[in-house]
Amino acid sequence: MSVDEMRGRALRPGAALLLAALFLAALFTAASVDAQPAQKAAAPKATGKKGAATAAPVLEPKAIEILKAACSRLAAARTMSFVAVASYESPSRLGPALVFTTKSEVMLQRPDKLRVITLGDGPASEFYYDGKAMMAFAPAENLVAVADAPPTIEGALKNAFDSAAIYFPFTDLVVADPWTAIADGLKLAFYIGQSNVVGGVKTDMVAFANDEVFMQVWIGAEDKLPRMVRAQYRGDTLRLRHQVDLSDWKIDATIPADVFASTKSASAVRMAFANPNAKPPPGVKPLVKSKSTQKQPQKSN
Repeated sequence: MSVDEMRGRALRPGAALLLAALFLAALFTAASVDAQPAQKAAAPKATGKKGAATAAPVLEPKAIEILKAACSRLAAARTMSFVAVASYESPSRLGPALVFTTKSEVMLQRPDKLRVITLGDGPASEFYYDGKAMMAFAPAENLVAVADAPPTIEGALKNAFDSAAIYFPFTDLVVADPWTAIADGLKLAFYIGQSNVVGGVKTDMVAFANDEVFMQVWIGAEDKLPRMVRAQYRGDTLRLRHQVDLSDWKIDATIPADVFASTKSASAVRMAFANPNAKPPPGVKPLVKSKSTQKQPQKSN
């Protein structure tokens, strides 16, 4: 559940050549569910009577309780691994949208270790962070970029976004405080009901929205782990849909220290972290907000 703004609907950024080859899978993933320009849930309309007040958006206590429980479960995890299959729609020449998918195997150890292996569709990519440096590796192209990184997962992910437009649609799951990502600007939250289909377990369905995105999330009724997230974004006039399916959860399992680096990249051709030439999709922005990022003007599209 990229719980606040699942950012990044990057279509294939073809202009950056080697950079595109190195970072395309990560951008695809960003594409999946995050920031196609955010689409806001429609506020309740007025009753139609002249002068009647529009009903205020609702924050249902049960929905908030379920979201907070999921965020607490994720935040409390010392180690975590899961598989994220992200699907995103892209317009076709005929009109109806096409669907593209990526699959990422994610492993982390708080506060400063992360590995993301993106298998496809699109070029495979590997991202490693060990608390001191971050590395993006394209195994098929044998290209690698390495850079110093801050001492937290959030800081490393923000650096990856700022320097190379790398974003993962599950970023909100791996930050230290997922609830803050949801609560910031939350305008609407309501409980839908339960499902016995999604993820093979009983889940609670919750919808929530802010000024950028309307999301529906399926959260395990017993284990409080997210199983699926769907999103639409306010700025997307095409109303394209984005989805992340989450499975194979392992919480607080022992993780070998050597998984957060790659020996395969030692012989790879080095290149610098750099932003692809193609413009990022509308609405793409880092999850972790800071004064510096807030002061930066948004790019026009």
